[in-house]
Amino acid sequence: MNKYQKDLVSNLKFYREKQKISQAKLAELCNCSAGTIGCIESFRQLPSIDLLFSIANALEIHPADLFLRNASSVSTKLKDTLESRLTSDIKALLETYFQGQ
Repeated sequence: MNKYQKDLVSNLKFYREKQKISQAKLAELCNCSAGTIGCIESFRQLPSIDLLFSIANALEIHPADLFLRNASSVSTKLKDTLESRLTSDIKALLETYFQGQ
């Protein structure tokens, strides 16, 4: 088992428990068996890509968050910060440019 598999299982459990969803409930939401979720969480089975998307959807998270916790929120925060900063810098540059003319 590699680090990514460990991260996947750790994050799956983290988000499932955060949502207070049992393995059986998650399985129901993903249209798979509770045994499948149990096998994934005990490192006996790897989920398919389709199941990963179903799990992320059921847990109301971005699929990337299953591999890197809070990946989507970090990306969103960075984008918002850059956008905000660049917008104000561009406005300041435009004001400076047009004041000089």
